[in-house]
Amino acid sequence: MATQFEKLKTELNELSKMGIQLYYSMCKECGEIDASMIKNIEDAGWVFVSVNEEYQKWYTKAYRVVSQIIPERLPEFESLYKTDPKRKEITYVNYSIYDYLLGVQTKNGYGDIKRSRSDAIPKMETQSKIISSAKERFKSVLFDIKDILQADLFDTELETAKELNKKGFIRAGGAVAGVILEKHLSHVCSLHSLKSRKAHPSIAEYNQLLKDNEILDTPMWRFIQHLGDIRNLCDHSKDREPTKEEVGELIVGIEKVIKTVF
Repeated sequence: MATQFEKLKTELNELSKMGIQLYYSMCKECGEIDASMIKNIEDAGWVFVSVNEEYQKWYTKAYRVVSQIIPERLPEFESLYKTDPKRKEITYVNYSIYDYLLGVQTKNGYGDIKRSRSDAIPKMETQSKIISSAKERFKSVLFDIKDILQADLFDTELETAKELNKKGFIRAGGAVAGVILEKHLSHVCSLHSLKSRKAHPSIAEYNQLLKDNEILDTPMWRFIQHLGDIRNLCDHSKDREPTKEEVGELIVGIEKVIKTVF
């Protein structure tokens, strides 16, 4: 089984490659490169793609990677895609990749095009370079791999929880899984510089802190709240024992939270 470290390395390589292909594809779609250049790019092994079809998928994955490896570049990465809601007119500087996807263009009083999709090409190039710098950061000794090692540890602990539950040690399996959920929520709060007033916050308190700061939406907050209820059933003596199905639901739910909440 590939470790989280290996998975992230593979994902970075794929994102870096697609970032370059999206940049080349924008140039082609805007008519900024001629047939000779297109052939040279293809001969070098690059593939032209539909920007409208591929960009959003790439951006979602790339956003998560940037937030993990070079979070200091995340605001810049995001601003290159998003449209400034305060802009009064569209200029070369504020034309965004989102504008490109919508096909936005403006004309002057004579009907000549002032701003067009080609204005987004430098933004795509910069986003691609940010991903490339994340790739280099990942390779360098400057990158703190604590988060990746922690993810590997979570994978191992979840496997332990599954095995305990499978062999009938239901309460123990749920307790182990609950610790992972608590650690992950604590880590997410730390990533966003959020601190609880309590010395030893619970899952419910971490969950509320993340919701109050708009890191979690209401459906995810409720989902984690439900997982916390199952964990409490495993951790504390109640009127009844947790079932194997409940602990299985807890483990699957935690896997989902780890992959989607960061």
